Amino acid sequence: MPPSEASGPVPGAPPIAQGDASVGSLLKQLAHEVPVLISKELALAKSEIRENLEATRRGVAAVATGGVVLLGGFLVLLLSAVYALGNVVELWLAALIVGGITLLAGLMMVQAGKKKFEAQAFTPDRTIDALRKDKNALQEKAS
Repeated sequence: MPPSEASGPVPGAPPIAQGDASVGSLLKQLAHEVPVLISKELALAKSEIRENLEATRRGVAAVATGGVVLLGGFLVLLLSAVYALGNVVELWLAALIVGGITLLAGLMMVQAGKKKFEAQAFTPDRTIDALRKDKNALQEKAS
């Protein structure tokens, strides 16, 4: 390659001569680079979403496994509460009281858990940031 030419910033792009930076050649280079940039940004977004989903899947599996074990222990504790309260009132009434209190506690926990599910956790933040930087860079070059 002659010393007066530099290779294009994108592999495979036509080289641009140092002194030949006309609007036409810049637009041609831009037309070549924008699709490459968009495909790379899409690949980054896919990768980031895949990582987020995998982390979420692992978290859900761990919570589900722990939940099954906790459920077994909780049922035994509830049964012991029914038997303990059964010494004071009839056994059917003790079961009704313990079941009602447990039901209310469970409903409150479900409502609190629903609030923690946000769409924000699934946004590809790095991709959005990279797109903003690309936009700013293109605006700077255009002006």
